[in-house]
Amino acid sequence: MTREPHISVFKPAGIPAKDLEEILITIDEYEAVRMADFEGLSQRDASAAMQVSQPTFNRILSSARSKIARGIVLGSVLRIEGGRYILADGTGVLECLDCGASVDMSADDKSTCGKCGSTKLRWLRWKSDET
Repeated sequence: MTREPHISVFKPAGIPAKDLEEILITIDEYEAVRMADFEGLSQRDASAAMQVSQPTFNRILSSARSKIARGIVLGSVLRIEGGRYILADGTGVLECLDCGASVDMSADDKSTCGKCGSTKLRWLRWKSDET
């Protein structure tokens, strides 16, 4: 993945998001849909680009498609975020939810906070200068 999506939340018009069920689509699921359905890549090529096996890619894609269909049919909020990923240029910032520290992406262990040891980490949104 070269960058995170510009738009990360989709919802039915005219209904406050707080009144709707929210369905989370991970970044991996988003990327699988983007590659297979938007770019038209074969599962073989897309799985190679994502550096996962073809069966794993198929499971990711199937999960994403199911969530998207459920969101459209039921009128739910679709939120794209989460999962463990690094952008193609090697960037990405993990933030510790307990102490707020950033996790060094060059560290061998990216699953725990180097400052407090917490495993409660989330990816910060990549900020683009583009509009």
